[in-house]
Amino acid sequence: MVMGLMIGDLYDHPDKATLNLRGVHMLTGASAAIAVVFVHSIAITYFVGTSRWIKEVSETYRLDPTPLVRCTLIKRKTFPWCVVGMLTVVVVGALGAASDPGTGRPDTASMASVHFMGVYAGLAVVCWTYFRVWLNIGQNQVVIEQIIEMVQAIRRERGLDEEPNLEETPELTKQ
Repeated sequence: MVMGLMIGDLYDHPDKATLNLRGVHMLTGASAAIAVVFVHSIAITYFVGTSRWIKEVSETYRLDPTPLVRCTLIKRKTFPWCVVGMLTVVVVGALGAASDPGTGRPDTASMASVHFMGVYAGLAVVCWTYFRVWLNIGQNQVVIEQIIEMVQAIRRERGLDEEPNLEETPELTKQ
């Protein structure tokens, strides 16, 4: 964003330094967009993986399905935020492309201020989507902790986590 403000006048005989800075700005913007998509993709992968894990653990230990339902609802609340964040960077990039005089289109200079406002609005939207996803990950973590506590209680009841007594099992001590 700062780099875009430092470019200078692209529309009235730009010098070589201005054109070079424009190229760096475009690459930096594309990299930022890829980073936003990457972070939201990690969040989506996290929810897909944890909901699958909760489903398998719930089925294996025959747990109450309430945590699985809650996890599914949290996941469904999160996906739209991730999509909004990803689409926001696409829109900001499209506005930047519309303001690029290198396209040869007339009136690209008027799109520069639209792109400028879009960047600020896009930054706010992406930050908000990150915040919402972060809150949902926290809620999901609470569900995971509940599942772990329920599984630990079942395993204790069944004696599955007890350490074997090596003195009572001589075949283990010989090895």
